[in-house]
Formats: sequence, C-alpha cells, structure tokens
Amino acid sequence: MKREHIFGLHSVQALLKSAPQRVIEIYMVQGRNDQRLQKIVNAAQSNGIHCQVVNRNKLDELVGDENHQGVVAICTPGETYDEAYLFKLIENLNEPAFLLILDGVTDPHNLGACMRSAEAAGVHAVIAPKDKSVGITPIVRKVACGAAEVLPFIPVTNLARTLKNLQEKGIWLFGAAGEAEQSVYECNLTGPIGILMGAEGDGLRRLTQDTCDHLMNIPMAGTVSSLNVSVATGVCLFEAVRQRRVPTN
Repeated sequence: MKREHIFGLHSVQALLKSAPQRVIEIYMVQGRNDQRLQKIVNAAQSNGIHCQVVNRNKLDELVGDENHQGVVAICTPGETYDEAYLFKLIENLNEPAFLLILDGVTDPHNLGACMRSAEAAGVHAVIAPKDKSVGITPIVRKVACGAAEVLPFIPVTNLARTLKNLQEKGIWLFGAAGEAEQSVYECNLTGPIGILMGAEGDGLRRLTQDTCDHLMNIPMAGTVSSLNVSVATGVCLFEAVRQRRVPTN
C-alpha cells in the first residue's frame, strides 16, 4: 500500500478534520505536550487513530530537513482530480466560478503559499500543468497550512486546451504580466473568472498570455521590479475578493 507523510500542526489537523479515514497512524515527538498538539491527539482518538510517541530523530528521518513541528501523519494517498472533475465542479457551483491557474510554478514553498492564499480567498480550485510545475508534495501541504487538504488541486495535461475550454464555459481569464497596460485594480473581477499567475522569474508563457482575455499588472511604487509569485497571487486574489464582496446595506 502506498503511503504519504503529512507533517506540520495545521496540515495534520486539517487532514484529521477533512479525511480522517486516510490516516493510518500519527507519530508525535517525545517531550512535547502543548495545547495545539493535544487537539491533534483528541481528534485522532475520536477517530480511533493510534498516536505513537517517538524521538525527534525518527520524525527527522521521515521528513528530511523540513520542520515537522513535532507531528507526522502516515496516511494513504488523497483523492486525485482531473479536468472532468473541474468542469463538473464549475457546473454545480451556485456562484460565479473563481479559479487560480498557475503556469509553471516549480517551487513547493511558493505553491504551498499560493494554495493557502487561494483557500483563504474562497477560490474553488487551483489548476496547473502536469509538466514543468510542482505537484502536491508533503512540503506543499506543510506550507499550505491545511489548504491542500480542502482545496482541489487539478493538474492538466494541456493547459492551453483547458484554458480554451474554460472560456467556452463563460469564464474570463485574467493573466498577471508586468508589461500589461491595465492594472489589477482597473479590471472587473466580479464574474466567473480565472486568475493566471506565471512561473518564478519567467512569468506566464507566451501561449498562455495569448490565450488570456485580459492582462493586468500590479503597480510597483518602489525600485523592486517584481513580487514573489505567492505574494503577487495574494494581491490579485484579494483584489478580486474585494470586488466580489456583496455590499451590505
């Protein structure tokens, strides 16, 4: 049976909440007995999951150099999503689709941070090409602080084709590009949309840019020419959140 190691307090807690049936066993570091870890113990016990206390070296062996925060869950692989799932999800929404599309993000820490921002912003799914981009790894799950356990991540074989299919479903595509003439604050992000962010350093590929309905930039006031992709993603997503918020009278 294939197994995954999920580590970090937020990630393990989210896993126990969303899919406890996946957890085989939980390893916890010896000597730690704080309230955050106790929540995990309580959730595990209520689901009949065994918790084993081990020394820190054992946890370090399981996750390498990453900070496990004293807890590692041994679990079965999570659900995988595909393009068919994506379009079924969109079809069943009772609100305008809100998608994040990442074109070639290869750093797991950046993907994890993007997932965290996307989940906080209310994004319905994150889409990325299968090739030349990172997938959901234990590091991504750790950095995402639980978002990877609840937000669908959908790898697609042909991103350009998926983008065209999204457009045919009435979804407008807004790509972030430094050379764009219009800023993110001037775009109408209130309807069914996909926000596209490019790879670290290189940005959106030319074919991806050409497929977008609109390109937008983030105005920069300082001497720095660009933002980290996860920071830029947060800026664009939460401008959309601001615009999409229903006014209260």
